[in-house]
Amino acid sequence: MRRVDLNCDMGESFGAWRMGDDEAVLPHVTSVSIACGFHAGDPSVMLRTVRAAAERGVAIGAHPGLPDLVGFGRRRMSVSPDEAYALVVYQVGALLGFTRAVGTRLAHVKPHGALYNMAAADTALAAAIARAVRDVDSGLVLFGLAGSALITEAERAGLRVASEVFPDRGYEADGSLASRGKPGALVTDPEEAARRAVRMVVEGKVAASDGRDVTVRADTLCVHGDGPHAADIARLLRQRLQEAGVQVLAPGG
Repeated sequence: MRRVDLNCDMGESFGAWRMGDDEAVLPHVTSVSIACGFHAGDPSVMLRTVRAAAERGVAIGAHPGLPDLVGFGRRRMSVSPDEAYALVVYQVGALLGFTRAVGTRLAHVKPHGALYNMAAADTALAAAIARAVRDVDSGLVLFGLAGSALITEAERAGLRVASEVFPDRGYEADGSLASRGKPGALVTDPEEAARRAVRMVVEGKVAASDGRDVTVRADTLCVHGDGPHAADIARLLRQRLQEAGVQVLAPGG
């Protein structure tokens, strides 16, 4: 039987700033990637989100990003592989501390935003991130864009991987995600996102912006927690996947 993880990025509020509706999304997903304070999040939000996920039995991951609160970690920065290594170790270590304080465990790491997209194409950066994750805990699963350098370098480092696809994002013909400023880059209709999700898992295909099909491996599906319809999309994706005979489980679950 086919199986897939349904993950959501969350814990992205900080201070007086509220981002997303994490409590509404949590009942529908099997894993979450929690911001670690660089692109979003703060210590109180990190603790609260870890507790909420643990209470629901949802697998917990760290979501390290570039140090760019104003740009939400979505602006590219010039960082060396050594700098990326340190950034990832620092943030993963912080969330690992919170999981231990709550009495649960850290299951995976998923880079955020620009760091994720840069590592998808930059072998040296991807290798540095993979080493950072391995050196913190070699038992962690590293999430990366399906078919990307991050998956290749993680496997080379001896890590378990989860190839990630995005039913709520547009794709280019080379398998990369369409730039957020491009028409069709964001899929906001839950029904359309659900149709794309089922096809990604069952057929291993997604339609690119030029109409051509791209082959993808779908170990985990992402719902962006900052979207206005995140809870509706997560609920419908899980329903449609189960109707298609797909088991929705966290990696290793």
